Amino acid sequence: MTQAKPPPGGSGPDGSRMGPTRISTLVVAGLGAAAVAWLLISSLYYSGIPRLPWLPVVTLAGLAVLEAYAAINTRGRIERKPGRDPVNPLLVARFVVLAKASALAAAIFAGFYAGLTGWLFVENTRAALDDRPAASGGLLASLALVGAALWLERSCRVPERPDDEREQDSRESRPGQR
Repeated sequence: MTQAKPPPGGSGPDGSRMGPTRISTLVVAGLGAAAVAWLLISSLYYSGIPRLPWLPVVTLAGLAVLEAYAAINTRGRIERKPGRDPVNPLLVARFVVLAKASALAAAIFAGFYAGLTGWLFVENTRAALDDRPAASGGLLASLALVGAALWLERSCRVPERPDDEREQDSRESRPGQR
């Protein structure tokens, strides 16, 4: 008899593991948000909307700086560089979850700001001209947060050990036994 294959993404040994963030997921989320932003802003009366605030831009840029700092610090602690404390594995797991969530959220923000910025450059009104800097800043800050989040996620990976330093575990020497 043949064994049934476990369903993809199911309870198999590799199906339930969390993998790295896919760039395609971020691109699709950003393109969807850009389309929604373009449709919303073009169907609504633009002059009735208040000026774009700078607070989201500053918030996104601040988060990008904090995650970039966390990436540098975490990578140094994982590699056990001199003068750095060893890293807590639970903290690294939390950083990975933070990085994955903020990369997706920042991709959505980047898409929304890209759609808004594109529409503002097509529109020839004084209000659109005044909102272009905030929209462009939001797009740049969102892209910076996507980059910092992907960098933080990459920094949380355990480095590969060379084969000569690798000690053979007792489970590796006896694969059939537990």
